[in-house]
Amino acid sequence: MTKETYERLTLDLEERSYDILVGENLVSNAGSHVRPFIKQKRTFIITDENVARHHLPTLEQALKAEGIENHTLVLPFGEQTKSFAQLDRVIDFLLEHNIDRKSTLIAFGGGVIGDLAGFAAAVVMRGIDFIQIPTTLLSQVDSSVGGKTGINTARGKNLVGSFHQPKLVLADTGLLETLPNRELLAGYAEVVKYGLINDPEFYEWLEDKAQKVIAGDISARTHAVLVSCAAKAKIVAQDEKESGARGLLNLGHTFGHALEAEAGYNGSLLHGEAISIGMVMAHDLSAELGLCSEQDAKTVRAHFENIGLPTSTDYVSSNALGGKKLEVSRLMDHMSRDKKVSNGRLTFVMTKGIGQAYLDNAVDMAVVSDFMKRFIA
Repeated sequence: MTKETYERLTLDLEERSYDILVGENLVSNAGSHVRPFIKQKRTFIITDENVARHHLPTLEQALKAEGIENHTLVLPFGEQTKSFAQLDRVIDFLLEHNIDRKSTLIAFGGGVIGDLAGFAAAVVMRGIDFIQIPTTLLSQVDSSVGGKTGINTARGKNLVGSFHQPKLVLADTGLLETLPNRELLAGYAEVVKYGLINDPEFYEWLEDKAQKVIAGDISARTHAVLVSCAAKAKIVAQDEKESGARGLLNLGHTFGHALEAEAGYNGSLLHGEAISIGMVMAHDLSAELGLCSEQDAKTVRAHFENIGLPTSTDYVSSNALGGKKLEVSRLMDHMSRDKKVSNGRLTFVMTKGIGQAYLDNAVDMAVVSDFMKRFIA
């Protein structure tokens, strides 16, 4: 057995509580971690081509060492995999291999695989157990924790899905060594989010340690993942199904999801890149409305720029639209379909300063439209 080092967090949801393990070599020892949470010694792994190439043999061997049989489905890499077509493929695979209600599904991949596989687990046989083994920084600090599962549609991102909590999360930080730098940066955007929501001390730490997190410093990277997971676990424990405080986790996402929809989910704009731009927009809008200082907005923009994340919609135009300028009317249309719309009003995450985010459902959409025209110009 490979030596491992990890720390344990618990997301407290009473009878649906579960542990989040953060550390190194967790996949090499996954069998021993998984075994207490499965009802039969047979699992179903859902992964993607990139993860399979680098890490699948390690996971399969770890399960085999504990006498756990597994069946594996390898899906295409990328946001476009979060679709009805691939959901149907996953469910058909599970049924073909005679899944039953005591079976356990393992989501082994980034946010796309975690969301898709988790949703499949939520609906097949009216719900089976699943375990998250996130392989990207973004999925380790955000999407693997909290039970949000789902797929995208032509009408928008994550509009079809379910709340379905995993039985266990294994966040093996060693897996991040094989991630391309662009993917690491995209994940880092979600790390910064936790500081910007309600933890200015963590944001200050990131101002000093960001380059070490990206470069692979073990201590810095583990700390960033632990603090992020702990922050999300605390919010989800208070508001599992996003009726209140959990909405704060959407800082920058209303703008970011609209940008993703316009880009077409084809890999030209990564989720974290869109959220980086979206968080800059949220702070700029808050500054324009006099809610936070212009200096705070400038500080946030500079932080993302210094680490190498996009802060302007020019990035979307040049990388996803062939140089074509974004149209505010189209972005507003995407935002109108956002799942955070309630009674015809869209809830924004605004801020009174770094670490002082709050929910606001009274923002005038005409003001937002005028702001976007200036931001995109």
